[in-house]
Amino acid sequence: MGVTPSPAVGVPEPSELLSLATDLAQAAAEVLRDRPGDLEVQSKSSPTDAVTVMDRRAERVILDGLAASRPDDAVVSEESAARAGSTGVQWLIDPLDGTVNYLYGIPHYSVSIAAQVGDAVVAGVVYDVERAVAYTATLGGGAFRDDDPIQCTDQTDPALSLVGTGFNYEVATRTVQAKAVSRVLPQVRDIRRAGSAALDLCAVADGQLDAFYEAGMYPWDWSAGALIVREAGGRVAGLGGRPPGRWTTLAANPILFDRLHAVLADVLTD
Repeated sequence: MGVTPSPAVGVPEPSELLSLATDLAQAAAEVLRDRPGDLEVQSKSSPTDAVTVMDRRAERVILDGLAASRPDDAVVSEESAARAGSTGVQWLIDPLDGTVNYLYGIPHYSVSIAAQVGDAVVAGVVYDVERAVAYTATLGGGAFRDDDPIQCTDQTDPALSLVGTGFNYEVATRTVQAKAVSRVLPQVRDIRRAGSAALDLCAVADGQLDAFYEAGMYPWDWSAGALIVREAGGRVAGLGGRPPGRWTTLAANPILFDRLHAVLADVLTD
């Protein structure tokens, strides 16, 4: 766990930011559950990278809630232009992580909201919409599934590790990822690809996966989940000391992180 920084003047405690984030995530989840027949699907970064009208409706609920409660905060959200702020608080929002699952009716998708103060994410929630489960954390305050504390597994052997991954929608990146899977798979227990990076990170925090790796993520994809993993005793970082995000990012308990890092660094080039 990290050490909670002293809050800036006028910045709420992380617990207050988390409370707001959780309320907004649950409100967005209610919108997503009311799934229309026509999702008005469009493409974003590639023909396979989908966005639906429900991504935007869920996002609007969150943005309107922030505008009403904290109008001077900065906001970075997946489907809208970034908004500058003056309070020192920045919100990182993915209103629907797992859009393709949602599009196909696969019940595995989430709402992810993180609050950042300065360079530190201090509060985060990933809300599993179909299961109505909130994964939460505050910096220095531990990680929870609803009200129950959670912790990463203590597995240290890559060969006995269940590892989650994901694939980017850019053809060049996913081609490299597909080749890498064939080389990683023989060195681990098995690989899972569930379709929501935010929930995969929470699965690491909750001991449902031993590790997770993926390339091509944006801050709204990983910020809340990474805090939850760290507060559950794990480590999250890019390969070769890089920060998480666009490069291949790995999450696991600290010992397994180092051992899997050696495996991934040998087969993946960013």
